[in-house]
Amino acid sequence: MSSPRTTPPFRADHVGSLLRPPYLLEARKQYDAGQISAEELHSVEDKAIRETVQRQADIGLRSATDGEFRRSSWHMDFIYQLGGITQSDEHMHVEFRNSDGTLDFSPAAMRVNDKITLDRTIFADDFRFLQENTDATAKLTIPSPSMVHYRGGRAQLDSDVYPDEEQFWADLTAAYSEQIRRIGEQGCRYLQLDDTSLAYLNDPRQRELIANRGDDAEHQHEHYIRQLNKALAGRPEGLHITTHMCRGNFQSSWVAEGSYEFVAEVLFNELAVDGFFMEFDDARSGGFEPLRFVPPDKQVVLGLVTTKNGELESKDDLKRRIDEASKYVDLDQLCLSPQCGFSSTVEGNALTQEQQWAKLELIVETAEEVWG
Repeated sequence: MSSPRTTPPFRADHVGSLLRPPYLLEARKQYDAGQISAEELHSVEDKAIRETVQRQADIGLRSATDGEFRRSSWHMDFIYQLGGITQSDEHMHVEFRNSDGTLDFSPAAMRVNDKITLDRTIFADDFRFLQENTDATAKLTIPSPSMVHYRGGRAQLDSDVYPDEEQFWADLTAAYSEQIRRIGEQGCRYLQLDDTSLAYLNDPRQRELIANRGDDAEHQHEHYIRQLNKALAGRPEGLHITTHMCRGNFQSSWVAEGSYEFVAEVLFNELAVDGFFMEFDDARSGGFEPLRFVPPDKQVVLGLVTTKNGELESKDDLKRRIDEASKYVDLDQLCLSPQCGFSSTVEGNALTQEQQWAKLELIVETAEEVWG
């Protein structure tokens, strides 16, 4: 018999980022053009966050995020605040794919040119504002340590600073460990580490890229999981930690494809988190078979509702797919969410605000009918 959950992840949950309202996008544009001050932009963000937090409560979600409304990017806004990391003059080339073909994205490369440190608690003020404006469980989303390494690997490290890559990992995991400790002290009870690498590595094309740059593609996921566990080792009592693993989410496009099978056994049994947010919205994510490795003390949040388009899923289809997943892992260990955020970058995916909220409402209603 399954039941509602009182601790994260919740039966009806969501990944984190939400579509920015048009007036916030306009304010950001004005700020970039020098037409309004940082304080004025901050005030508009405050208004938008209060509204989105209220909307989450109104539809019955038990967790709340600030929609990542103060960020341009789900991960780089965090990573650039780590001491020792700067934006490079060079650009990377990332090819995203969608139903119409491909979409080229050229983000700035990053450079590790000094020892990695945590100079201040990242997102502390942002999270405090969320805590003060919700009665739900406030969730903070940050990129996992793997994301600092995956994009460029060894090549982005200054060899004078880190002649030994292990020292880079020691400093990085220490910085993360301190971040987690401090955010826990601030009262955070729900932290999510977003990690695309653990999903990307299921794709043979991604493993080929990793191998071509000199990393051990067949065991990279194991290495990342060990490092993540070091960062989590001193986690505060009462802090629930999940990880979200998607295959890329930028303007309704993706990067990688393939089942979670390649990483599943090690991932579920060795990564020291409480739950896994997983993409299962379409065929490119593979089937539920990898869930057979999930141990009895872990939760899996099934990302069955797509954020890539606005078409509303049917409740019966969602229930059928939850039933299929429960053949591999107990129903009581399952939850339901969108497959990813709605706006991993400020631009957002190709759907409307109304479609976004309809999807979240559908998730809440379906979860109530499945788990009570």
